[in-house]
Amino acid sequence: MSATAIGYSETNDRTSNNSLIRVLVALFGLACLPIGSLWDISHHSTIGRDTFWTPAHIVIQLGGIVPALLFTIVALRTTFSKNAPDRDASVSFWGARAPLGVWVTIWGAVAMVSSAPFDNWWHNAYGLDVKIISPPHTILGVGMLAVGFGVMLFVFSAQNQADAASQQYRGVFCAVAVGIMLALVGDFTTEYCWPNLQHTAHFYRVVCTLFLFLLVIAARAARIRGAATIAAATYMTIYILLILILPLFPAHPKLGPIYHPVDHMVPPMFPLLLVLPALAIDLIEWKFGQPAERRWWHDWLLAIGLGTAYLIIVFPVQWNFSAFLLSDAADNRFFARSGHWPYFAEHGEWMNTFWDWREDPVRPAGIVRAFITACISSRIGLWFGNYFLRLRR
Repeated sequence: MSATAIGYSETNDRTSNNSLIRVLVALFGLACLPIGSLWDISHHSTIGRDTFWTPAHIVIQLGGIVPALLFTIVALRTTFSKNAPDRDASVSFWGARAPLGVWVTIWGAVAMVSSAPFDNWWHNAYGLDVKIISPPHTILGVGMLAVGFGVMLFVFSAQNQADAASQQYRGVFCAVAVGIMLALVGDFTTEYCWPNLQHTAHFYRVVCTLFLFLLVIAARAARIRGAATIAAATYMTIYILLILILPLFPAHPKLGPIYHPVDHMVPPMFPLLLVLPALAIDLIEWKFGQPAERRWWHDWLLAIGLGTAYLIIVFPVQWNFSAFLLSDAADNRFFARSGHWPYFAEHGEWMNTFWDWREDPVRPAGIVRAFITACISSRIGLWFGNYFLRLRR
């Protein structure tokens, strides 16, 4: 082998290693977002709101700052690089050049950081949040979703630019990125996904939107078989680890009124069992998702099939599993039936009963609406999945 060929190979290896390091750092930053959010909810439920500078808030902000700093370096290197492939795999913004995911992430990080003083003022003016979705939290949430989406763009682009031998393990990173985003969506939809609400029609419309949308993206765009299942397992693992770890730390409420005395950090509620419908999504995508000749109507039919399979599995699974989560059998450290209630919640039978099922019962019309929602989410997920599959910049 000539010296030129050896030098070219070594350059490619260094480029591949640098790309891998950037992907891992970006995933670390992305993981800080749902972990910090769940930790913050636990802090509010256990201690109350004492100061902005809590460890949970710092972890959330790191979730935006770490990818943003990393991608700023990527943007500077790409802008001033004389390497034609690097510049070709980028988009221009005000004369600077970087992959598309870099710009989306930096914008999201700016929104996240700007929400911090607004959130501090809001609490000083109005006290403890009654609901998770407040105006400053909305700005923070939009920024977090932008950071997450930007990191996904970056990770999928890195997968598609890798050589054939590397694409499979890069596909695992893509599936993990989607799983972390599922956990973030789970944080934002907490108020709609309590086990007590899982006998209502609205709950099934909620779980047929972003959860299904992300699972379909993973199944279509990650270059590894079983990507949706890996994503769902990642989402569930994040929640279960925090359920087991947070109560190990002692803590006490600092604000009143205290209706439910606690002496340790409150864990999150148990996650949705998304692994089961994810298996069906992976199987359908594997069998029917890549035909030899794709017609315009193919993905439309596939979206109906994915939406149908998802709802057929999610409905009985969550209907029965939510009943289990409200039973005495789930009153333990792992399922945390009684453990996830905040200190300001008054004890009562309402904690272990279903809510709103009389006002919003699951009737045929509700199931039809959930089915339509599932099909639309699947189709949009396939559109985005096709885009992520082709993304190289």
